[in-house]
Amino acid sequence: MGAFHAYDIRGVWEKDFDAETVYKVGYFLPALLGADEVLVGRDCRVSSDEIHDSLIRGICDAGASVCDIGLSSTPMVYFATANYGFKASVQITASHNPAVYNGLKVSRENALPVGLDTGLGQIKEWIDCGKQTPVSANRGSVRTMDIMDDYLKFMSKFKSDFSNLNIAFDLSNGMACLFAHKVFGDAPSYIFDTIDGSFPNHEPNPLVAKNVEPLKSLVRSRGADIGVIYDGDADRVMFVDDKARFVSPDLLIALMALYFCDERGEKSPRVLQEIRSSKAVGEFLEPYGADLHTWRVGRAFAAPKLREIDGLWGGELAGHYYFKDFFYSDSGLLASMIILRIVSSLKRKGISFSSQIDSMTHYFNSGEVNFRLEDKKGAMEGLCALFSSQQKPLRVMDFDGYRMEFDSWWFNIRPSNTEPYLRFICEARTEEELSQRVSQACAYLESEFSAVRS
Repeated sequence: MGAFHAYDIRGVWEKDFDAETVYKVGYFLPALLGADEVLVGRDCRVSSDEIHDSLIRGICDAGASVCDIGLSSTPMVYFATANYGFKASVQITASHNPAVYNGLKVSRENALPVGLDTGLGQIKEWIDCGKQTPVSANRGSVRTMDIMDDYLKFMSKFKSDFSNLNIAFDLSNGMACLFAHKVFGDAPSYIFDTIDGSFPNHEPNPLVAKNVEPLKSLVRSRGADIGVIYDGDADRVMFVDDKARFVSPDLLIALMALYFCDERGEKSPRVLQEIRSSKAVGEFLEPYGADLHTWRVGRAFAAPKLREIDGLWGGELAGHYYFKDFFYSDSGLLASMIILRIVSSLKRKGISFSSQIDSMTHYFNSGEVNFRLEDKKGAMEGLCALFSSQQKPLRVMDFDGYRMEFDSWWFNIRPSNTEPYLRFICEARTEEELSQRVSQACAYLESEFSAVRS
């Protein structure tokens, strides 16, 4: 049962989970969420059809019905769940993982995520203890629904005139292929814009540098103002500037103030960032009077938190962006429409995307450094003790691993919720200090905990 994680069910198909597990998840889901009908969507992975059939059979055998929307991005499932009032939904996807992976993203009413602590753990317990799955005498039925027109109509209110922009898109052969041409037209330059669940050109993960290289090349060759790349299920989006440089996703949280505050006139907005975010985010938002909240990594935590604080928008370093306007959920399409709107406006003022980002960047960042080791808790606490013995921290956060902030630098160390890693990230005002702190952390973890850097 190694496929059950904090955010979703995910793993290598027929190794970490199989058709029997999927059937049981489908069977137990209606009772867990009190749903008479479950919305189901799926991505384009080779294994998605088999998972789809097992999931639906389980739901129907339990006596609930299924509304099948077919091939869809994950945000399309969030939209349909909230817009049409479903109490439960499942998107079959492994998001950004390689093609051999697949999984299930479960949501409840209002598209609220169901994670390990909010329901998936109960299903895992029922499966582990061998709870029976008798076929209901009133077996459920299946209906199909095409939501694309409603979805695009809903999203169209965020679209502006991008005609002054030269845009490059990498659709990663994923679910963004369903809508990108319909939304953005044929004027932009596109690569990998046909659906192919084997992901023949690159893995659908824009956080891996080599996967963004084709987009960078396209930006250079076409002289594009901006490059846009979606992950496999299109809930995440990332950007390349006009100098073909990858833009750190947390900076875009800050940049969105140009739309929400400058264009829409929102005053003192509540904004959500995650624990790994650059200090540049808060510094940029400060003049807007933003009430900036910091919270844990992952949709299972971020989406409910944005709703709890009644935040206007938020984001994560992984390229997820959450919006009150989108049922407090994440949408790669909506995020890209807002960023393109901003970059278009900047260009009309003679400001390039790269120069805007440069003006916001005042720190040097390590990016995430991953370690494989056994004693994650001991390693985190030991590293915190090491650094706090050298210098008293100004602020400590302990709700997702640890973040310690000092006068001229900070670090976060946290266990991955989806992979067997301990993740370290550090930011400092100078390259010299950054190099020093990263070297210290690596040396300590390698010598004291036999950590292997990945």
